[in-house]
Amino acid sequence: QVQLVESGGGLVQAGDSLRLSCAASERTSDYFSMGWFRQAPGKEREAVAATYWGGESLVYPASVQGRFTISRDDAKNTVYLQMNILKPEDTAVYYCAAREGRYYGSLRDYLRGGSWGQGTQVTVSS
Repeated sequence: QVQLVESGGGLVQAGDSLRLSCAASERTSDYFSMGWFRQAPGKEREAVAATYWGGESLVYPASVQGRFTISRDDAKNTVYLQMNILKPEDTAVYYCAAREGRYYGSLRDYLRGGSWGQGTQVTVSS
């Protein structure tokens, strides 16, 4: 099972930027997906962004489009989430997910069945 190590969370002020990193312990095929989810207190875990090796990268909630960008380093099996112009409503625990294999249908739904990191707290003060 893929092991994931996240880093980059912290406490920032509104308008600041943060970059989260997530490194996967291995990738055994070219069909590999990684992504970011977040969960605020009392809310369901929601997909933030995802990327598929050899394919697309997607950012999901309208609330973060234009502010968040997902990127990856193929050689390092690492995915990044660049978060700009952070808002207090972005406060949440951010989780990295990864899964081997081809996906069909929804990438974010496919990732939910994969491996998860331990989560990193992002807190944005107003």
